[in-house]
Amino acid sequence: MDPEILTKYGEVRLPRYTSYPTAPRFSPAIGKGTYGDWLGNIPASDPVSLYLHIPFCRSMCWYCGCHTTISQQDQPITDYLHFLKSEIDMVVQRAPKSLRVGEVHFGGGTPTIIQPDEFLVLMTLLRRWFEFSDATNIAVEIDPRRLTNDMAAALGTGGVARASLGVQTFDPLVQKAINRIQTEQQTLEAVRNLRKNGVRRINFDLIYGLPHQTEQSCVATTKAAIAMKPDRFSVFGYAHIPSFKKHQRMIDETALAGTAGRNVQAEAIKEALVSAGYHQVGLDHFALKTDDLVIAQDAGKLRRNFQGYTTDNCETMIGFGASAIGRMVDGYVQNEVAPGRFARSIGSGELATVKGYRFTGDDKFRAQVIERLMCDFSADIPSIAATHGFDPTALLKGNRRLKMLEDDGVVRIHDGCVIVKKDHRFVIRAVAAAFDAYIEEATRTHSKAA
Repeated sequence: MDPEILTKYGEVRLPRYTSYPTAPRFSPAIGKGTYGDWLGNIPASDPVSLYLHIPFCRSMCWYCGCHTTISQQDQPITDYLHFLKSEIDMVVQRAPKSLRVGEVHFGGGTPTIIQPDEFLVLMTLLRRWFEFSDATNIAVEIDPRRLTNDMAAALGTGGVARASLGVQTFDPLVQKAINRIQTEQQTLEAVRNLRKNGVRRINFDLIYGLPHQTEQSCVATTKAAIAMKPDRFSVFGYAHIPSFKKHQRMIDETALAGTAGRNVQAEAIKEALVSAGYHQVGLDHFALKTDDLVIAQDAGKLRRNFQGYTTDNCETMIGFGASAIGRMVDGYVQNEVAPGRFARSIGSGELATVKGYRFTGDDKFRAQVIERLMCDFSADIPSIAATHGFDPTALLKGNRRLKMLEDDGVVRIHDGCVIVKKDHRFVIRAVAAAFDAYIEEATRTHSKAA
C-alpha cells in the first residue's frame, strides 16, 4: 500500500455508490403523483425486488447510520405495521397485477422486532399480491441480541433463506463505547437457531474504525466470527458524521483511528478472512467460493444496490415503509423518513413519496460505468457507451480526476478501458467519483473513501 495514495484519496468524503445518482440529488420535484405514474410503467413481464423497512430498535447503537426509532413499547410498532400493509395495498393498485418477485429484503432498524405472527401475516399479504416462486430469495437483517425462538421459527415458516446478522465487534471495550453489548454466545445461539429452522445462509456484518478498535481486536473478532461458519461477511468502515447523525456525538472522537489506522484494521480483517477461505467480492464483501456472490463476480454479473453487493438483477425495486427508497425504470423515489409523517400520508389515502430523482440518459450511462468499477475494478467505457448511445470521449477526454488517478498510478487506461491496479483497489470509490457528474457538490453526508 502506498501511504501517499491513502492520504491523498482516502481522506476525502465520497459516496459508497450503492446508487447513482446518490441520495443527496433527490428532489421534492418527484412526488406522489410521479411515483404513481412510474408504478404503472413497471414492465409487467419483468421480475421486481421488494424492500420493507422496519424503522424500530429497542436501543440506539451510537455508530448507527440508519433511519431508526427507539421504542420500548410494542404498540407503535403494531400501528406502523398497519400503515405498512396499507401502503402495500395502495402500491399494488397502481402497479401491473401479479408482478413476479425475485428478491425480498427486510431492513431496518431491527426487522425482527415485530411479533412472529405479524411477520407471517406480512408474508401472506405479499404472496397474495405478488407472484413468488421457489427461486424468490427472501432475506432479513437481524440483531442477534433480540432474536427469539418463536421468531426464528416464523422466519423459517415464512420462507426466509438468508439472514444478515449484525456482529460489528466482540471487543467488550469497543462494545461499551458504541452502546452495543453483544456476546459471542448470543451470536452463536442465534446462528444455531436460524439454521435449525431452515434459514441456512448466514451473513455477518463487521465494522472497523470504531472507537478503541485495534488491529488485534479486529482480528480476534474476525476469527471468532469465522468459527461460526457464516457464508458471507460484509466489512464496513465506520462513518463518523455527527452533524448528520446526532447520536454519534456520544462517541469519543479521540478514540477513533485515523485513515492509516483504519486501513490497517481493514487489511487485517481481510487477511484473516482470505486465510480462512473466503473470497473477496468487490470492495468490502467476502464469501465462500460456493456462494452466489463469488459465482456472479467470476461471471462478470455482480450487481450493486442499496443493500451493497448483490446477485439481484431486477431493474425495479419497490420500497415500502418510512424512509424506504425504490428504484423504478424512470428514477428513484423515497418515502417520508419519520414514521409519524409516513403514517399520516398513508392514512390519508396517499402514497408516502416525498422526494426522488428522474434519470437522464447520461445518468444511466455513468451509473453503469460506476457499477462496473465498484464490482469488477474495471470498466470498458467504449462498450458501455455504445450500449447507451454515447461517445466514450464524453467521460474520458478532459476528465481531470481520471487523469490525476492515472498519473498517480492508481489506474491504467487501455483502449478506453479503465483498470484499477490491484494494490490500489482500496480507493475504488475515488475512481468511481471520477465519473460522477455531481461530485463537486457538498459531501457532508458521505464517509471517507478509506
